[in-house]
Amino acid sequence: MPPPPGAANLAPAPAPVQDAGMIRTIRTPVLEIAYTESGPAEGPPVILLHGFPYAPQGYDAVAPVLAAAGKRVIVPWLRGYGPTRFLDAATPRSGQQAALGKDLLDLMDALAIPRAVLAGYDWGGRAACIVAALWPERAAGLVTCTGYNIQDIAASVHPAPAEQEHRWWYQYYFHTERGRAGLEADRRGIARLLWRLWSPDWAFDDATFAASATAFDNPDYVDVVIQSYRHRFGYAPGDPALEGIEARLAAKPPIPVPTICVHGETDGVGPVDGSAGHHRHFTGPYERRVFPKVGHNPPQEAPEAFARAILDLN
Repeated sequence: MPPPPGAANLAPAPAPVQDAGMIRTIRTPVLEIAYTESGPAEGPPVILLHGFPYAPQGYDAVAPVLAAAGKRVIVPWLRGYGPTRFLDAATPRSGQQAALGKDLLDLMDALAIPRAVLAGYDWGGRAACIVAALWPERAAGLVTCTGYNIQDIAASVHPAPAEQEHRWWYQYYFHTERGRAGLEADRRGIARLLWRLWSPDWAFDDATFAASATAFDNPDYVDVVIQSYRHRFGYAPGDPALEGIEARLAAKPPIPVPTICVHGETDGVGPVDGSAGHHRHFTGPYERRVFPKVGHNPPQEAPEAFARAILDLN
């Protein structure tokens, strides 16, 4: 893949590029997190976070550009995905927003990363927004897809316009035991359908989907996904250990770090107009970029433009 505009003029990496294909693991208080790392070990860190139902392979064409530009690039599997595992069978298999944000903070602590550029979409974008909002000293910059991704759970009782309710069909499906059974029985089928619906202009092939789909074989995938979509509507309790973080998020904290909001023009679950007014949630430098003919998975659909957004932050 050719580098994004201007990348050819960047200084060479100050240290040898590490093997991005090797899966590493590191322990946090709750998880054994699997991740890949590339780029110079002493480079400015960038953490790339995937969403549902996707996997780190979504960054396969982004990470090399960043590594070649001298960045230390870390791409983890979220809880419930791929080789990432819970340490204790008694830990709630929660997918709530506070869990995702705390996992990211714990990962940075475990890797001794005091500050990094955070970039993500869907669940990963939510984790990045949470750390940037609650622990802004840890975020050198933020690339968030579809804007301010912190959930307003208290407001979830109010119905959305009918067209948006239709787009959220899968969430209501997961609110039922039929939906849990359906996800357990057909993890790949549901994910592939959502990929098509959410990115109508992305002609991904079988091999591309299969590379990510192995992440859904994680034994905790179904529990984490179901809890995530029930908790955000108040239909499932959260992890008691995370109540303090959820209380802070309920206040809809502003994000003060330099931010680029990326929104796919043809996003099939979060329409492009949805982030048009999100600037009010950001108190630092803020820019919104709309990617033409791109859906819900910008790093995999438009890797050059996504990498450029990260490089433009620092």
